[in-house]
Amino acid sequence: MLVKFIISFIPFGIYLWIKSKHSVHMLQQNWYNEGNRYIKWIWKNKKIVFCCLELLCIVFVFGFILTDVWIMVLFVTFYTVLSLILLHQESKAQNKLPLKFTKRVKRLFVTIYLAYLIPIIVMMIFYQEQYLTIYYLIIGFMAYMNYYMVYVANIINHPIEKAINHSFKRKAIKKLNAMNIKVIGVTGSYGKTSSKNILSDILNMKYNALPTPKNFNTPLGLIITINNHLDKFNDVLIAEMGAFKQGEIKELCDLVHPSYGILTKIGTAHLESFGSQKNIQKGKFELIESLPQDGIGVLNADDPLQVSYQLKNTCKIVWIGIDNEKADVRAENIKLGFDGTTFDVRFKDNDKKYSFTTKLLGQANVYNLLAGIALGHEFGMTIEQLQAGVKKVKPVEHRLEMKKMGNINIIDDAYNSNPVGAKMALDTLKLMPGKKIVVTPGMIEMGIEQDKLNATFGEQIAEVANAVILVGEKQTEPIYQALIKKKYKQENIYVLNDVKMAFPLMQTLSEKDTYVLLENDLPDIFNER
Repeated sequence: MLVKFIISFIPFGIYLWIKSKHSVHMLQQNWYNEGNRYIKWIWKNKKIVFCCLELLCIVFVFGFILTDVWIMVLFVTFYTVLSLILLHQESKAQNKLPLKFTKRVKRLFVTIYLAYLIPIIVMMIFYQEQYLTIYYLIIGFMAYMNYYMVYVANIINHPIEKAINHSFKRKAIKKLNAMNIKVIGVTGSYGKTSSKNILSDILNMKYNALPTPKNFNTPLGLIITINNHLDKFNDVLIAEMGAFKQGEIKELCDLVHPSYGILTKIGTAHLESFGSQKNIQKGKFELIESLPQDGIGVLNADDPLQVSYQLKNTCKIVWIGIDNEKADVRAENIKLGFDGTTFDVRFKDNDKKYSFTTKLLGQANVYNLLAGIALGHEFGMTIEQLQAGVKKVKPVEHRLEMKKMGNINIIDDAYNSNPVGAKMALDTLKLMPGKKIVVTPGMIEMGIEQDKLNATFGEQIAEVANAVILVGEKQTEPIYQALIKKKYKQENIYVLNDVKMAFPLMQTLSEKDTYVLLENDLPDIFNER
C-alpha cells in the first residue's frame, strides 16, 4: 500500500508545478513582494487565489470517503483533472510578460518543493493506512494554499538572496571604483527610460556611454549592469533610478555615486506606495541632493514641484524649459508632424537660436531631449554634435512609437501611463488625420487619486477619439462613466477584459486612414477574469 501511496503523488506533483508557476509568476511581477505588493495582489484577486470548488472537493470528498482504495483513486483522479484544466488554461493564456526562469526563481522552486516534500516524506516514514484520509487532507490543503506557500518560500529564501546580492554588490562597487567614469543618474515620476536612452544617443556622438538596459532601475538592476555590461571602453554610465518609496533613490546613489543628475518630471506615479505628493517630491530630489558640490543637476523649470523645492545642495543647477522664459536651456517654435518634431533651442548665455530635428513625437520628448542637450552642452559637446545626436535619437519602444499594422497606424504609448504623458499622447493623436481610436486599461498605482485621474482621462478621450476600447471592466469604470457624462456615443465604447482581444476589434473598426493610440499596457497581474 505504501508504494501505491507514493505513486499517487505523481499527478499531484504535476498539478503543483503548474500552479506554482503561476504563483511564482505573480510574485515575480510584484517585485518579489517588495512593499507587500504580492500580498496586496492576493487580496485583490481572491477569486483566483481561493478556488471554492477546489476547497469543497478537498474537504467533502477527501474528508468523507473512508475507504482507503477509493480515497487514493479519487486523489489521483482529482489532481489529474485539475492538472488538465490548468494546462488548458495555460495554453489559452497570452502573457504579456512571461515568467523568467532566473537563478533566483530556480532556487525558489527548490524551496517550494521542499516545503511540500518534507511532510510527504514524514508521512511515508510513519505511514499507517488508517490515516490515509488525513494525509491527503493535509497535502490537499497545502496545495490549496499554494500562493501563500510561495510567499513563505520567498521569506525563507530572503537571507540567501540577500547574501548573494551582497556579494554581487561588493563586486560591482569594486569594479566601478577602479574605473575613471562619469556617472549620471536619471529619475522622475515620468519619462526616466526615455530620458536615459535619449541622453545615451546624444552623448554617444562624443563619448562611449552605457545606459542601464531596459528598465534596470533597481539596486539589483544597477549591479547587474555594472558587473555584466560595463567595460573598460565606457567613459559614461547612465543609471536610471526608480523608486516606490522615500530612501530608495538615496540607496541607488550610495551604490553608484553619480556626479550628474537629471530629474524629468514629478507627478503622481506610485502615489499609493509613496503615501503623498510631498513624499514623491522629496524622494525624487534625493538624486540631486546626493550629487557632490562640483556636480551638475538638470531640473525642469516648467515643473512647479521642482521650482518650489528648497534644494539642500549647492551644486550647479541647469534649468530646462519650454514655457518658462528664465530657463537656462529653452525650446521654442515646436512643430509636430507625422514624421517627428522640429524645435529651436536657446541657451541663456547665448542669443543665437539653434534648430533641432527629431523622429520623436510629443512635448514630453522635447523635455527629455532638452535635458540631453543641456547635459551634453555641459560636457563640452559642440552644437553640431548635439544636433546630430538629437537627429539620430531612436524612438523608444512603447513610448509614442509609430508602427504599422496592416492599414492601421499605431501610436504605441503602452508603457506605464501617467496623467501628463496620457494627455500629451492624446494631443499627438489629435493632430493625426482620419479615424482616431484609443485603446487603454487606464492608469494604475495612483493611490486615492486614481479614479479621479482616470475620469479626467476619460473626459480628454471624449474630445479626441472616434471610438474607445477599454480593457478591464472594473479598472476602466471611471473612464467609462466620464465618457457617458460627456455624452459620448455608447455604441462607440467597447469594453474587453484582455488587451489581446483589442487587435481584431481594431481591424473591424478601421477605415482607410485610421490612427490607434495604445495608452498603457497593464502587466498580467491586472488581467480581469
